[in-house]
Amino acid sequence: MTKTNPKTLKIDGSTGEGGGQIIRTALSLSMLTGTPIEITNIRAGRAKSGLMRQHLMCVQASQQISNATVTGAVLGSMAFTFTPSKVKSGDYNFDIGSAGSTSLVLQTLLPALLFANTGSASPSTVTIKGGTHNPLAPTTDFLQQAFVPAVAKLGMHVDIEFVQAGFAPIGGGMIKATITPFMRHASASQFNLTKRGKLNGIELVASVLNLEYDICKRELARAQASLVEAGIDKTLITTKSFKLQGIGEGNSCYAQVTHEVSDTQNHKEYHAEVFALLGEKRSSAEKIGCRLSGLVKRYIFNTDSLVDEYLTDQLLLPLALAGGGKFTARVVSKHAETQAWLIQQFLPVEIKLKVIDEQKTLVQVVC
Repeated sequence: MTKTNPKTLKIDGSTGEGGGQIIRTALSLSMLTGTPIEITNIRAGRAKSGLMRQHLMCVQASQQISNATVTGAVLGSMAFTFTPSKVKSGDYNFDIGSAGSTSLVLQTLLPALLFANTGSASPSTVTIKGGTHNPLAPTTDFLQQAFVPAVAKLGMHVDIEFVQAGFAPIGGGMIKATITPFMRHASASQFNLTKRGKLNGIELVASVLNLEYDICKRELARAQASLVEAGIDKTLITTKSFKLQGIGEGNSCYAQVTHEVSDTQNHKEYHAEVFALLGEKRSSAEKIGCRLSGLVKRYIFNTDSLVDEYLTDQLLLPLALAGGGKFTARVVSKHAETQAWLIQQFLPVEIKLKVIDEQKTLVQVVC
């Protein structure tokens, strides 16, 4: 899975999508492989280039868990170097100090901690303070309901506790992840999410933080009505709403769409996709509910791919680490293409992207 490469790998941070993901993935792979890295031109094409607070926290957190030597990592920096030592499992606490994404910091550390002290039974815990519901990052709900179940199919066991909500601009949220060291099982079947079976159910969930609870009911009613109007059996749709705990205010809603995976044998398996939206001050609850249903309808009616855009991006690295696999993706974004390129700079894997049609690409990770 990993290789030891003492030679510094130089990475142009403006390559491909050119965002913060290059920083996060490079840090993950540097720690996993023991490869020193030098990243330049960090977020060069962005309106605010260089390291922002959440990117800096990713560097600092990675430094702590791997006892790394770091130079040049300050706010606004366009370049830094990172030379890891051995990753140690343990109990870690990080505070981003803003509404920066707790999810993105966690996803930076997760691969390294899954493979820290391999063979050990002792899990690591990571507690992160910051934003839990960010417009340009996976929400905590997405991690819990889509990402964690997907990587569990690979034998990667992560539990994420949603302690407190945090929306921009205040933040103040908290998540706690418990990460069990990865153990490969010889009997494990290879990851295969290529054929979609029948729709098993749609759960619509809305929540508010220090806002009127009625917002949730209106979002859910509009989303459900729109899905039923489109021909989806009402008995397959459930709704749930609740009030969040935390400071500041915000609104979030998501749909968890679950299908059977039709090519499995002996027992039924399922795959869940999550589509999440944040409330907006200039948009009514009904408009947000309608937009949510639109995301669901596009996935159900426009394609028979199993994996949607964001999870496609996030599955590439776990698959490269756990022995490979394949899945059908609705969209392979520039983000995902950049991720595939970067993984192949570190690991002896091949990531193949075979376009089948406009709404379907076969993604194969070959180790």
